[in-house]
Amino acid sequence: MHNRIERLESLGYPIDDVPAPGGLYKPVTVIGNIAYVSGAVPVTRGQLQFAGKVPSDLDLAVAQRAAALCGANNLRMACQALGSLDRITRVLRLTGFVNSEPDFTDQHLVINGASELLKKVFGDAGIGARSAVGVAQLPLGSAVETELILEIRH
Repeated sequence: MHNRIERLESLGYPIDDVPAPGGLYKPVTVIGNIAYVSGAVPVTRGQLQFAGKVPSDLDLAVAQRAAALCGANNLRMACQALGSLDRITRVLRLTGFVNSEPDFTDQHLVINGASELLKKVFGDAGIGARSAVGVAQLPLGSAVETELILEIRH
């Protein structure tokens, strides 16, 4: 379990690149042993990395990379709020939003990018309930956004 930050960083996501809130909200809210992690878009060092609609502007493989970056940003936000990824006992829910063309129906495959990242960091505890939703637009024109609900220990 001590290696969760190292695992995330070994995948190319430095823990210190925490996205700043894009509005008036808390990145993480904790109630009891549940942490609600706000939506994260695919930014690196404050710059949007993946914009546009799937699949016209980004193909499936690129959109999956965008989803993985969103998931990493969720974990960075959680780590900053909780002090450690080791406080996370499991992922309860991943919700993913895909900026989709009207006839695109593979949102679930896009969000696999985030699910696979969570499994690499947490093992089986990284896989929980999930929704993958196609939307007409996302903040900043982002291609993907993800949010997490986590079970934590105190």
